[in-house]
Amino acid sequence: MKKEESVAALTRMVLAFRDARNWAQFHGLRHLMVSLNLEAAEVLELSQWKTDAEMEAFAQTPAGHAALADECADVLAYLLLLADRAQIDLAAALRAKLKKNEKKYPVVKSYGRKEKYDALG
Repeated sequence: MKKEESVAALTRMVLAFRDARNWAQFHGLRHLMVSLNLEAAEVLELSQWKTDAEMEAFAQTPAGHAALADECADVLAYLLLLADRAQIDLAAALRAKLKKNEKKYPVVKSYGRKEKYDALG
């Protein structure tokens, strides 16, 4: 089993990679936001023209799994860079967002349902 790495450790790794190449000059907040979305679109592109079943099967193949892992890694790298630039503690932000979502989506109303919180009744 691989050692679990913290968000902070991953951020340090991606910053070191970036800084070794003098790329921080290209990483303004807007540029990082654009790049994050472009990389997320590349994740989505893997599913283009595939049914749900075909996508599930693709993700189980060595090539499909590797492609999905690469694209997810790109998204994570840009998210870490964006959060660092904007001084966002991702772990704290996620904990806060989950608390908000617990109120918006109480289990008793949302269990097994796909509706948005304002349509749960």
